[in-house]
Amino acid sequence: MSGPRPDTRRPPGFASDFAAAVAFFTRIPMSPPAAAELPLADSCWAFPLVGAGIGAVVAFIFLAGELTRLGDWPSALLAVLAGLLLTGALHEDGLADTADGIFGAGDRDRRLAIMRDSRHGTFAVLALVVSVGLRAAAIAQIGEVVFAGLALIAAHAVSRALLPIAMWALPPARDDGLGAGAGRPRPARIIAGSVIGLAVAAAALGPLYGVIAIGMAALAVAVAAAIARRRIGGYTGDVLGAFQQIAEVAMLLTALALR
Repeated sequence: MSGPRPDTRRPPGFASDFAAAVAFFTRIPMSPPAAAELPLADSCWAFPLVGAGIGAVVAFIFLAGELTRLGDWPSALLAVLAGLLLTGALHEDGLADTADGIFGAGDRDRRLAIMRDSRHGTFAVLALVVSVGLRAAAIAQIGEVVFAGLALIAAHAVSRALLPIAMWALPPARDDGLGAGAGRPRPARIIAGSVIGLAVAAAALGPLYGVIAIGMAALAVAVAAAIARRRIGGYTGDVLGAFQQIAEVAMLLTALALR
């Protein structure tokens, strides 16, 4: 008779929470215990830290492009591409599915069914073009390489710090799927993630500019959340991905306006 199976669930703790967030948000391979059977919401405090790391990689690619004299636009597009490769286009896929579902015809159930369809329609393509285009344009037009890099770090951190707030404020639109399975973040962890996101933005952009950029990103996500609640009754994993994209774009455009 075989003995009891070992418990391979992720043990609680800061390191395992961070590792779980890395495993979810990036393509970086992590050990099985870090890839968590526990709810993703448990690691929500680490979302902005992982985002800052992703932003640092993207900023490095932009800097490398500028140092090799590729020009602002090619360097910006390569930086966006680096983010897509590092994250596996996780949030872009969510944005595309959300655009098709939210703006699709039919009732709530029909819209949710559209979001689960792996095929992308017109709204999905338009949303991706606008997202990639606005991000690349903002990075290229900022002009100052160092400030652009810092803006990227802040945008990637804050756009993920806002996700636990949305998970707490909105109900899951489905009883299954990533949104429902992620769990509801605890207030202490939401506050911790928010403080980390604020600290990163303030350090990168300065206290005043950081607060302004966060305010614009939060406003954009709040509008998107209101639309999601009205159209599908809450959030899904795809909707969270759309929120991240919307917040990132808002942060970068605000940084461009404030430069």
